[in-house]
Amino acid sequence: MRLRALLETDALGLRLLGGEDELDRTVRGVMTTDLRDPSRYLSGGELVLTGLAWRRDASDSEPFVRILAGAGVAGLAAGEAELGDIPADLVEACVQHRLPLFAVNETVAFATITEHVVRQVSGERAGDLAAVVDRHRRLMTSGPAGGGPEVVLDLLTSDLDLRAWVLSPTGRQIAGAGAPLPAPLGAALAGHHLAATRTGRRGPYRAAVAGSTYSLFPIRNAGRGAVPAGRDVRESVLSDWLLAVEADASDWPAARLDLLQGVTQLIAVERDRRDAARTVRRRLAQEVLELVQAGAAPAEIAARLRVAAPVLLPGLGAAPQWQVVVARVDWTAAGTAGGAGVPGDIAGGPVAQALLEEILVDPAVSGPDSADRIAVAHTGEEAIALVPLPAVPAPLPETVGGPTDNADDADSDDAAGRAAGPDTAEAPAAQDPALHADALLASVREPLSAGLADDGRLTLGVSAAVHSAEGLRGALEEARHARRVAAARPGRVCAAGHHELASHVLLLPFVPDDVRRAFTARLLDPLRDYDRRHRAELIETLEAFLDCDGSWTRCAARLHLHVNTLRYRVGRIEQLTGRDLSRLEDKLDFFLALRMS
Repeated sequence: MRLRALLETDALGLRLLGGEDELDRTVRGVMTTDLRDPSRYLSGGELVLTGLAWRRDASDSEPFVRILAGAGVAGLAAGEAELGDIPADLVEACVQHRLPLFAVNETVAFATITEHVVRQVSGERAGDLAAVVDRHRRLMTSGPAGGGPEVVLDLLTSDLDLRAWVLSPTGRQIAGAGAPLPAPLGAALAGHHLAATRTGRRGPYRAAVAGSTYSLFPIRNAGRGAVPAGRDVRESVLSDWLLAVEADASDWPAARLDLLQGVTQLIAVERDRRDAARTVRRRLAQEVLELVQAGAAPAEIAARLRVAAPVLLPGLGAAPQWQVVVARVDWTAAGTAGGAGVPGDIAGGPVAQALLEEILVDPAVSGPDSADRIAVAHTGEEAIALVPLPAVPAPLPETVGGPTDNADDADSDDAAGRAAGPDTAEAPAAQDPALHADALLASVREPLSAGLADDGRLTLGVSAAVHSAEGLRGALEEARHARRVAAARPGRVCAAGHHELASHVLLLPFVPDDVRRAFTARLLDPLRDYDRRHRAELIETLEAFLDCDGSWTRCAARLHLHVNTLRYRVGRIEQLTGRDLSRLEDKLDFFLALRMS
């Protein structure tokens, strides 16, 4: 249909403010937005409806209209409900860029215009698309009447018999119709999606998982998964949502593919709203971080934390503890099919920020607003999360035994240590709310590795919990140290926690590679050579002996050896290396060599 037909329909309440010579433009779709930059959701030919919430002053109008004109939209319709008369600066901007401008009477709902345009534009698929857009107003409503993405997914199931889920880049379910998607299946689908995106292929992507076929639609823009010109795919691959449909879309007609692309556009609006809701939490985190890094007085930091706590822990008052998590995404090469830049062209901070916000969401919680207790800022190439921990009941007292009466002299101290160690049965304790580095990445490592491909790395460090503003600076440095320890490890996705920052672990990553290789070779190569020739398992024996703190009886029991056999093996280790395992210095050297190997 053409713009002129809209103006001639009295029920739509449109009044032309400029662009009379452009009324023969063809309208191919409709989009409602109040974003300052909606370009990622535009493919050309749309009638754009706006309530003008993006406009703060007159200087905002020309950039907004320039973006619309550059995207090739057919026209702009502005509602009069927000500001009354349409501002003159918007009229002038539309004249400058030759973009037809309409005023929408405050008595006419945008949903009415949307439904009319869709029915006129799409004859053969009017039933499907009209039903989708009929729920557009509910999708965009933030109150209890709003259905969110579930509204559209329910429609796909009821009208088209398609089961579909909206997933995050880690595979976490954000929305779905019917039964929840199992977490391993969601992670596998996200991995397929990220791997396909990195190759530069256009969506939808076909994935066969667990005996079923799925079609994966990127939730970005209407360009069928294409990355806008000049934009490196690595800027968004780790943050974009996807729509997973249990069907093979490879043989679908164009009309159905277009319908699903329209669905992704509606869900993208929900994604944008969710990101806008995070703005307050991001700002709070940024303010606290700037105070901490500037060495502000603890009282000033504590005041900001009191402001942040009700936002991050609604209804629970002040947070008794805080943790800091630091993440960094590094790109080491530019040879990807979907990106044209070099690593230096990609701002790592925002990428890590969006990814850390996703990682910190409880994987057992679904929904687009499940990250409402996460505050993440970014500085330089790092993303830094301020995580409040709710109070938990104190654990019950533990029953701790003493050393055994029949322990031999050599193991008496060791037996006492075991009494309070992990071999002792512990009394039930309250669940620890603190974050742990390995647990954070356990469920997301596989899909994220696919998105990082062969040129990206994610490293993450977690601090211990601190109880006051005075401890935040130390927690930040602790998390940064832990992240550097993680960066020294192999792998695409690595993490380290505060408990790993013993002096030797903290120092090992910063020893030059050639020094590490020479040190380990001098101590361990004689043992490895002997093991290859005689299958003597000297390396395994050494590791167990050190792990048992030099206890002959515990080590022999662990290895299922007679103590005399163990003594023979340890003697052989000492003979081959010239070291004495009764000396603390030599034990420490072996311990470090095994850690660095």
